[in-house]
Amino acid sequence: MVDGYQQAFEFRGRMVMVGFGAIGQGVLPLLLRHIAIAPQQLTIVTADESGSDEAGSYGVHHQVTPLVPENYRRILDGLLGAGDFLLNLAINVASVELIRYCRERGVLYLDACIEPWQGGYTDPAMTASARSNYGLREAARALRVAGAPTAVLTHGANPGWVSHLVKQALLDIARDGGRAAGAPADRAGWARLARSLNVRVIQIAERDWQLADSRKRVGEFVNTWSVDGFIGEGSQPAELGWGSHERHFPSDARRHGYGCEAAIYLERPGAATRVRSWTPLAGPMHAFLITHGEAISIADYLTVGAGIQPEYRPTCHYAYHPCDDAVLSLHELAAREWRHQDSKRIIREEAEGVDELGVLLMGHPRGAYWLGSRLSTESARRLAPYNSATTLQVAVGVVAGVVWAMRNPRRGIVDPDELPFDEILAFCRPYLGDVVGVYSDWTPLKERQDFFPEQLVRDDPWQFCNFRVF
Repeated sequence: MVDGYQQAFEFRGRMVMVGFGAIGQGVLPLLLRHIAIAPQQLTIVTADESGSDEAGSYGVHHQVTPLVPENYRRILDGLLGAGDFLLNLAINVASVELIRYCRERGVLYLDACIEPWQGGYTDPAMTASARSNYGLREAARALRVAGAPTAVLTHGANPGWVSHLVKQALLDIARDGGRAAGAPADRAGWARLARSLNVRVIQIAERDWQLADSRKRVGEFVNTWSVDGFIGEGSQPAELGWGSHERHFPSDARRHGYGCEAAIYLERPGAATRVRSWTPLAGPMHAFLITHGEAISIADYLTVGAGIQPEYRPTCHYAYHPCDDAVLSLHELAAREWRHQDSKRIIREEAEGVDELGVLLMGHPRGAYWLGSRLSTESARRLAPYNSATTLQVAVGVVAGVVWAMRNPRRGIVDPDELPFDEILAFCRPYLGDVVGVYSDWTPLKERQDFFPEQLVRDDPWQFCNFRVF
């Protein structure tokens, strides 16, 4: 419990939570703590019995009804009307269809990831662009109508509050460089600030140190959050916001040819693509370039100009080192030609360790700056039941976004970057453990050995080709 943190926001409508895996179970106690809503106003609609005991402990109705294209409107019609809220934490349920449904009926909406229907991430009949997060975001944003019910896209941890950390990091770098920079008033101002600081690359850099006494077994996928969700996003093409400073377009990269053009994709899955990164506890590390919505939305938000050759845009991507057992699980998954293991396990109650999640801004005069959360599983369990470090980092971002949407019900479709960064961070900070900012002289070229020839750009360490691991 966070005593005296914030008065609960009173919500008079009904709320439906779609999906109730590890993240949903972690969200529920925070929802009921920070939103004055009676349990009978809340219904959970999910695909299996997972979490039924947790829902029952709060007196919340838990309904096992998988949503599919043929039934989702009929099911939701009996549960939602104008002024109500749909919280989408499901996998394999098309977010764009739910957003369209909510707009038609005056229902508020939030998700933590833009999902397709089952099989949409790996359907060979679809182009890689259509299966990408870029394509899903463009499809959602195409539904924008001024003054429509608020629909917050992808607001958990990452994507989610990392977008707000980027803004705080920009202010920190400006302050520490002797510049009296107040918070810009609009998107153009934030982009100009990033450009003036010469921020070339933004990584969302995460090292998950959590583990359990029972280690991964052969034929088992172990993770600290959704197994199916991680496999799904890991099977999508690797994606990154493409910076204006980049000189060497990757041979396996493709542009989308539509939309904001802030990002590109690689013709390979993110779970098979590695990049160099750095966090304060880990130091230098090799991480997976897993596609995430923030890689696109942050790059888009901080663009000066437009199109494929803007005046300024940072390269932006996720660099994820999951927990050790999840790394082993990914290697086994790849060896199985991306066919799921027969068994899956989420470590939560038995987990120990820290999840180190933050943003790494590089290229400015001080080199690299990491700002982020170090949250231990022990602290997470004290702060909120049914949570590990990873799930709580996501859950608090979800609830912060829900409260903001309830307070601002007619904002239409919004990215995380369009929410007030200081307000969201103030809500989240009590749940993030130690929030630290650390400068480093690390670059992807530092202490590189010359055992074998590499195509490196020695005069500019911040080129993407220097980050990529072959």
